[in-house]
Formats: sequence, C-alpha cells, structure tokens
Amino acid sequence: MTTLAAALLAAGVPAGAQGDEGRFDRPNDGFMSPQTTLRAAGPDDAGLDPDRIEALVDAAASYTETPAGATHPLYSGMTVLAAHDGAVVAEDAAGWALRFADGTGAELSRDEWIPAATDTIYDLASVSKLFTTIVVLQQVEAGRIDLDAPAVGYLEDYAPTGLQGITVRQLLTHTSGLVSWLPLWRDWPTPEARIDAVLAAMPTKPPGTAYLYSDLNMITAGLVAEEVSGQPLDVLVREGITEPLGMTDTGYNPPASELDRIAATEFQAAPPRGMVRGEVHDENAWSLNGVAGHAGVFGTAQDLARLAQAILNGGAYGGERILQPDTVEAMLTDENTGFPGNAHGLGFELNQRWYMDALSSPSTAGHTGFTGTSMVIDPLSRSFVILLTNRVHPSRNWGTINPARRAVAHQLAHALAVDPRSGDDAWQAHEGDATASTLSLPVELSGSSTLLFDLFVDTESTDRLTLERSTDGGATWTPVPFTARAGGDRVDAADGVVSGYRGRQWWTARAGLPGDGDTILRWRYVTDALYQGRGVYVDGVKVRTRGAPVFDGEREPERFVADGWVRSDR
Repeated sequence: MTTLAAALLAAGVPAGAQGDEGRFDRPNDGFMSPQTTLRAAGPDDAGLDPDRIEALVDAAASYTETPAGATHPLYSGMTVLAAHDGAVVAEDAAGWALRFADGTGAELSRDEWIPAATDTIYDLASVSKLFTTIVVLQQVEAGRIDLDAPAVGYLEDYAPTGLQGITVRQLLTHTSGLVSWLPLWRDWPTPEARIDAVLAAMPTKPPGTAYLYSDLNMITAGLVAEEVSGQPLDVLVREGITEPLGMTDTGYNPPASELDRIAATEFQAAPPRGMVRGEVHDENAWSLNGVAGHAGVFGTAQDLARLAQAILNGGAYGGERILQPDTVEAMLTDENTGFPGNAHGLGFELNQRWYMDALSSPSTAGHTGFTGTSMVIDPLSRSFVILLTNRVHPSRNWGTINPARRAVAHQLAHALAVDPRSGDDAWQAHEGDATASTLSLPVELSGSSTLLFDLFVDTESTDRLTLERSTDGGATWTPVPFTARAGGDRVDAADGVVSGYRGRQWWTARAGLPGDGDTILRWRYVTDALYQGRGVYVDGVKVRTRGAPVFDGEREPERFVADGWVRSDR
C-alpha cells in the first residue's frame, strides 16, 4: 500500500513545485489553472505552518483512541488527506477498517482486526449526492435538462404523482418540500415499488418555500439523469466522473476482490444484514440494488482528492474536463439566500461552520456522509481537506464525529498564513471557544484625537470583537464607534462591534476619540461555546491628536497590555 504523496513522487512529480504561497489575505479572482495536478510537498514548501499540519493529522488519529472514562473511540478507523495549491501536505491513516464483531461493541480476535490505510475504501454515504449532482449538471450542459423545468416532465415513463411544481433546481437545493426520508427497504417489496413510492411522495411544504434536506430529492435527480441520458446512474458516474478523473477505486457496488481494502460499517439487525462490509450501509440504497442518487458510492481519500482538485480547477483535472467553469461557479453559488443558515449551491453545501469550522466562507463547499465521511473545499485559499471514517462501525448510536470534522478543517485553516499588515508581526486574539481576551493600550489624550489601526476579522457571527475605552482607570468601559474600509467596501461599527466573515482581508479602521486626559483603549474579543472562524488580528495601531502622532504601535509595542493576545508573524 502506498500513499498518494509517495505515488506522486514515484511518478516523477516534483515536491514543492508551486506558485506563490497560500495567504488568507490574498484574494482569488477565479479558479486555479485546469492544469493544476496534485503533487507531493511538505507544508513548508507549500507555504503552510508545519505544526498545524501535524496537529491536523494528530487530531484525526486521536479519535480512533478510547478516551479516559469512555467505553469506545469516536470512530474505529480513519483516513485524512489535506492539500493546498495542488500540494498534498497531509495524508495519513489510523485505527481499524475492521475491529468489531457485533453491534454491542464486542471485538473480533486481535488477529482479525484490519488496519485502516491511506488507500482504504470507505462507504461515502451522502457524499454520493455530489456525484449525482455532477451527473445532472453534465446533462444540463448537454442540453438535456433545464434546471428550472418541472422534474415531472422528464419522468413520464414513471407516471409520477408527487412532483407537480417541483423543479430540478429545487431537487438539487433541497427546496422541493419533499420529506427527508421514507423506509423504502421496509415498506415496499421491490426496487420498482420503492421508486414508485419516492415519486408518489407529496411535498410537505409548497416547493420553493422552505429548506428541507431530503434523500428523496437526490434519488429523484438521479432518475432524471438516467431518463434523459438513457444510461443507468452507475454508468453515468463511471463514464462522466471517475474514469476521466482517474478515480480507479470509486464507484457503486465495489467488487468482492477489493473486500480486504473496504472499511466495515454497521452491524444491522433490521434488516438482518449482520456486519455490513462491501455493501452500501444505507438501507434504502441497498434495497435499490446499491445504486441510488442519495447514497451508494464507495471511494478512497486519494480518489476524492482528484475530484476536489477538479472542482478547484474549474471542472478539469489531468487534461480531462468534467464540467465547464461557469457550471462549477454556479454549483458553488448560494441558491438558498432566502433560507438563512442553509446556504446551498447545486448539490453542494456552503458555509456550514458545524463541520467546516475556520475554513467557512460564503464559497466554501462540501458535504458530509452518515457513515462518517466529509469533504471541505475552499476556493478562496485553494485548499481542501477530506476525512473518511467508519464511525458507524459497529453502531450508528456511538455518536457524532463533528468534533473531528471541525478539528481537521480548523487546523488547515490556521496552517494558512495571515501576513501582518505592517512590520514583522501583528496582534492575534485568542484561539478557543467560550473565552474572552483583551488587548489594552493606555494613552494620554489632549483634545480631539483619532485612533487608526488595521483589522483582520474572520469569525463566527456570534464571536464578537468590541472596541472600548475607559477614562476611569478601567472601572467602566464604553464602546468606541469606528469605521473600516477595504477597497470599496466599508464597515460601520456604530456600537464598536464587528464580527463574522469579512472577506479574509485587512481593513483600515478609524475611530474618533474626543476628550482629554488618561484613557485606556481596549480591543475585547469574546467567543461563544461552539465553532470558530480564522480569528481576529490587529496591526498598525496609531493615535493622533490634532493631526500630530502621539503613539505608534510599531515603535512602542511594550505599551500594550495583552491578556490572551499574542504577537504573530502568520
């Protein structure tokens, strides 16, 4: 078994050959070159913090261990892969692809355990929905599907009764109003009857009026692609995605010859399948012969890396194009602006901090899978991270792996640098949940004064930075209104507060400081109990009175009083 990085090196791809370094404050005006291919590189060579990349791998591996006081690990086995600017900077595996004998957690004999590896094949679960989406959009490009046409018009052979008024676009954005799930495997006797049940399901809300994530949406979208193309979904995925991109280990219904490389999933008693391995875990997809629009695809992290890079390349990889750049751009543009918190492109979830963490932005795209899989693609930094686990082995009731998903995204985001705006370093606020930190500056004012500073803010909206002042030695504090500009954009912090996504760029801030005498200025950053962004940086602090400089932070950094803030050169 070889790692992707080793394979790339063996193929003669140079390590570290790349363009300029990855900086969160450098805008990306478009997709990477369609010729960008994955290559092996150390974090240093890719312009990343090697300690953070090591922490990314360690975090993913740590969840395969049983913590003190617990009875089981978060997941049995995992494979993780992260890349930036086409450089694979992390690839590792830990734990076990097969460990347990039944749903109670009883273990197999030790010699029967099979370790997870970098080329372990995982059941991707709902990550399969991205493959269905791409297949549908290929049919749109071919002129066979109109996204805004009623889906029912493409399915006349099925005589659907529940799709009236639902467009193909609404299927891909989960705004059709269809129910989330039906027990197809249990309540209908044949694959044909199960499909009829999907197409007969009536919306619970009028189409286009609400967001409701639904497997039925993607099952139906897959059927539309099949009908207009005359090809089954597994063939469309193979010929339209996996073969062109060289994803040799990805597809539906993996062959029995690969069983030793496939991670086990759940021990299922209903239906009575025993320990599921090599067959799709999702019961409905299994009852549809393993091929469905919502689940069923198996794959490796190495293969998914090729797909992620193709998305970053604007739809092409290795000389093969699977989508046009305009289609990819549309796919990663929020269609659900009317449903705050449920940002969604075509098939791809967007800006979901609950698993994207500090990589979140309006254009950050990805998906998760119930079996314990996730992929996060960040076009702004030209980066992605893939975490594949078998968290349902042996039981789906062992808990969520969202902490692990956030951990790997967080570390990759923080491995990318924020260059100081002036000088060699800048003040960086604390990194952590449910914490407050302050950066204070005592100054003496004499008449009307102005505070100037540079500000970088990329936070969760509920993690807030407040600019304050005290004229009584810190006994009481009042907010200081300020404005900030970046290019043609402007922030008006009338209450002295700023938070949220601010474009991963430096802002030039200005605040008026009326009054005389001793004053303490304070930047106070407070985070809530869950989720983080890239954080808060302050640089280039200056105070002027009547136009004359009275303080320059670069010359007198010792004047600051930092509690939870540090000087950072990244």
